[in-house]
Amino acid sequence: MLPRTLALIDDDPVYSEYLAQHLQEKGVQVTRYADGNSLLADPTADFDFYIVDLMLPGVDGEQLLDILRRRSEAGVLVVSGRLGSEVFSNVLRAGADMYLAKPVQFEQVENAIKAVYRRSARVAAASGPWRLDKRARTLVAPDGAQIGLADSDLQVLEQFVGAEGQPVSREALLAALGRPNAGPEGADVLNAVMYRLRRRIERATPMLVPLQARSRVGYVFRATLTEV
Repeated sequence: MLPRTLALIDDDPVYSEYLAQHLQEKGVQVTRYADGNSLLADPTADFDFYIVDLMLPGVDGEQLLDILRRRSEAGVLVVSGRLGSEVFSNVLRAGADMYLAKPVQFEQVENAIKAVYRRSARVAAASGPWRLDKRARTLVAPDGAQIGLADSDLQVLEQFVGAEGQPVSREALLAALGRPNAGPEGADVLNAVMYRLRRRIERATPMLVPLQARSRVGYVFRATLTEV
């Protein structure tokens, strides 16, 4: 998946215009800056992802990387024509997640964004809370993604709210589903419900799905889950 918002900092107006257009066609909200000073002076500059050129007027690209990393845990991709054996190690040391050398195809930039964003989103999932909104029938992921829920999803997720990170037995989950005496086929019923719920989450967000099976016990929601 791609981030919802992205800042593109590059002083090549033609390149940045066409790259922004390519990403916007994929559903990304792109804000362009011709230099680092403009980004740093923008009080509304808070993005899910940053693409940074190194050869910028004003604040140098490596300096900008250092500032961004101090301010944000968002993904940072460097796309630059600066050459030199030390460039790659320098930009990673300054805080970039990945480096691509110009010239580069827009599809390559897109794939790099996806790879970096997937990793950064998974890291955020480890600390951010998930929220169960029963009235809206949605599960809200830490990255803001909203997952629409079926009745069965709501019934099992309510059990995980009360469990506070501890495993919930198959028996308790089946009882919540109204199948307390499901017999041998109960495992298949529960597994099907959990499979569909996992797929809904996976389609909505690149974050790790915290819903995991516990052998001979049941299932556990390995993240903070609160009800709103």
